Amino acid sequence: MKAAIFRGEKNIELGERPDPQIQNPTDAIVRVVRGCVCGSDLWYYRGINAHKVGSIGHEYIGVVEAIGDDVVDLAVGDFVIAPFTFNDGTCPACRAGFESNCVHGGAFGDGEHDGGQGEKVRAPYADATLVKVPATDGGFTDEQLASFTALSDVMCTGYHAAVSAGVKQGDTVAVVGDGAVGLSAVLAARLLGASRIIALSRHADRQALAKEFGATDIVAERGDDAIEAVLRLTGGAGVHAALECVGTDQSIGTAAGIVRAGGTIGAVGVPLYEEFDYKTLFWRNVGIKGGVAPARQYIPELLEHVLAGDINPGLVFNYTTDLDHVADAYAAMDERRAIKSLLAVSEP
Repeated sequence: MKAAIFRGEKNIELGERPDPQIQNPTDAIVRVVRGCVCGSDLWYYRGINAHKVGSIGHEYIGVVEAIGDDVVDLAVGDFVIAPFTFNDGTCPACRAGFESNCVHGGAFGDGEHDGGQGEKVRAPYADATLVKVPATDGGFTDEQLASFTALSDVMCTGYHAAVSAGVKQGDTVAVVGDGAVGLSAVLAARLLGASRIIALSRHADRQALAKEFGATDIVAERGDDAIEAVLRLTGGAGVHAALECVGTDQSIGTAAGIVRAGGTIGAVGVPLYEEFDYKTLFWRNVGIKGGVAPARQYIPELLEHVLAGDINPGLVFNYTTDLDHVADAYAAMDERRAIKSLLAVSEP
């Protein structure tokens, strides 16, 4: 089968991998319909974080082509959304709702397991991992397929930031980061009832999408200037919740500077901090919570909202190409020509 292969810094190419086979009775084989490039993939692409040479891409949706003997909740032909990590559903972490921390789980597209930027994927623990999408007589629109793909990671990650920060009805929320995760966090804050959502963004196209997703205010400044601007907007109090969706020293420092005493930071940006000092939070009774999103926990709830037309997270994809041009999908995001790149791999 065709699949994207990570070869090293700035080196993504279309190659071939063996067609996946059922290895364990809990496996399923999924034919990929849509995949995409994640912002975290760019850390590997740019040489910032290490990645094994091999398969890449942890976000995908598709159609079940084969199942192991122990798979009971899925059937061949089912349309499914895969969270970016697989899990057994039975360990203490899974039972607590943190499937991304499953002691027997792992990540798709880590160089060893099949990635979503390919034609097929072997999904371990299929019953516990994959989420079936209810069939419709008319099939799914391209818009729905994009939103389903967003649920495989980015929307759930933005939602995790908001949930971790305890966003509730009437809150004032600020979102640090205007990538796909940050924009999804804006949408999540609106879904959870925030009355004021301040999006920190300096790019016109992302500002426009943030407003469409529910942002009430835009702050284009960065660093200390951004902190001053948010404090000015909130009468000096700061926000109830700051959603940190980048992972740099500047972004976590900004989040710490704009959250009010007793507030909470929901941190989901892959942390690359080198200078962040927890004491800046301690003296103001500010909490920080977050981490790797348990997407499997959130997908069923968010899927209902997508199917009802309440949210359209697929709008974060503003560049679409096919698997043959996967290198272009990476380049478009790396050069900031795209918020997030969608890969149309096959027909539903």
